[in-house]
Amino acid sequence: MPAAASTSPAPSRSRRPRKVAVVGVALADCGRVDDATPYALHAQAARRALADSGLDRSVVDGFASAGLGTLAPVEVAAYLGLRPTWVDSTAVGGATWEVMAAHAADAIAAGRARAVLLVYGSTARADIRAGRRTSNLSFGARGPAQFEVPYGHSLIAKYAMAARRHMHEYGTTLEQLAEVAVAARANAAANPEAMFRDPITVDEVLSGPMIADPFTKLHCCIRSDGGCAVLLAAEEYVPDSAKAPVWVLGTGEHVSHAAMSEWEDFTVSPAAVSGRLAFDRAGVRPADIDLAEIYDAFTYMTLVTLEDLGFCAKGEGGAFVEKGRTGLRGELPVNTDGGGLSACHPGMRGLFLLVEAVRQLRGEAGLRQVRKAGGALPELAVASGTGGWFCSSGTVVLGRG
Repeated sequence: MPAAASTSPAPSRSRRPRKVAVVGVALADCGRVDDATPYALHAQAARRALADSGLDRSVVDGFASAGLGTLAPVEVAAYLGLRPTWVDSTAVGGATWEVMAAHAADAIAAGRARAVLLVYGSTARADIRAGRRTSNLSFGARGPAQFEVPYGHSLIAKYAMAARRHMHEYGTTLEQLAEVAVAARANAAANPEAMFRDPITVDEVLSGPMIADPFTKLHCCIRSDGGCAVLLAAEEYVPDSAKAPVWVLGTGEHVSHAAMSEWEDFTVSPAAVSGRLAFDRAGVRPADIDLAEIYDAFTYMTLVTLEDLGFCAKGEGGAFVEKGRTGLRGELPVNTDGGGLSACHPGMRGLFLLVEAVRQLRGEAGLRQVRKAGGALPELAVASGTGGWFCSSGTVVLGRG
């Protein structure tokens, strides 16, 4: 594929920042993908997102990617035949893609780019099955980790410790944490692209094999292959787009700690800061939001992020997730595609949150489509990604209007 010509955008002539919209989203093949490389999934997702947008690839002059190649995003851009004049390779774990979306929106608003393509692809599941990588999640023993790894602080154990602290401080129960997994699976049942769709019960979650106390297997995200892409563009390209725009209304990012010993409060995630910034910049309140896509590598992540984004008070997350409140017909639908607990989790899931939020706002979610009173489409959605062991957070508020 010949390289696409790309020229630097002319400085914006407007005195105000340009508005920025998501004009294209797509998934690559997800779930069990044994016959593709990560590069191929990147390309598949990119082609599909461009097709979804209806824009010509020559419009794309910005590119963001992380997690693949020695010189990401240089290698991935070259594979896709792109020669961008604006790039981002921010890597802050699962929050990477919300943070990248914020950076891309700022660049477009300032006239430094016309359209930015965010792409991710991973064959994490297939690689482990083929012996090309291991499932060790201790992240080595260099830097700050060297003081914790000798004591067995794997990634899962760190989240488990935080969950136990919340249970101790606020009386959160194992049954309430299990409700998060049950709700995610119920949402996945309406998603034909979800990897696991069979219903589960609270008792099944609680009786599963223990992974890291208090997390049993179903408290933990699945391991899948997959990829996706999101295309953001300046407002002047919206009339040429094939789909209705979904506007980036506000963003926020925050990093808090590298070592657990530096985390001041295990019951407060960095989403408490990134969420406040995003809502303030969007000029909306948590009560205005119609649905939330939240990073859920473990059930506790969903619960504490709901608190920190302001959907309920600190310590009330356990009660908030009970009685189907986060289901597709609940008070606040959460992780409407089934999330990382049931739909897909190829390694860094943050970009999938943006794809699902956009599909919901467009009314393209099929059987899992969220509706407001009277059958109206949702107006506002939030996507909030978490990275590391609650080390980073990126939050994006999206809207149709």
